[in-house]
Amino acid sequence: MTEAFDTDMLWEEFHRTVNMNSEELRAYLLAEASGEESFPADPDLGIDELGRGVLHVMSKRKGDLTGADLDVMRRVVEIVETKGDRTDDDSRRELMSVGHDPLRG
Repeated sequence: MTEAFDTDMLWEEFHRTVNMNSEELRAYLLAEASGEESFPADPDLGIDELGRGVLHVMSKRKGDLTGADLDVMRRVVEIVETKGDRTDDDSRRELMSVGHDPLRG
């Protein structure tokens, strides 16, 4: 019972924290990965691992979450809580790479 309650709370907090939809996040991650050197040859296209994890979680139903998904969700919530809504370039890039745009209300 407690584990389900914790998962429910984390699910709600994650979805409050991530304020970009999956299309926006995917486009942002691809643009960031292209950078100045264009796309790398590796299959993940140079996309940030945590950002890929966020996209993966966003495509799931709550009942289908794995332990790894819960870890991703915890990391995202922690990063956003730590950074807050800082809008300097480096902080905004880091926040947006996990689906949180600090310029949104």
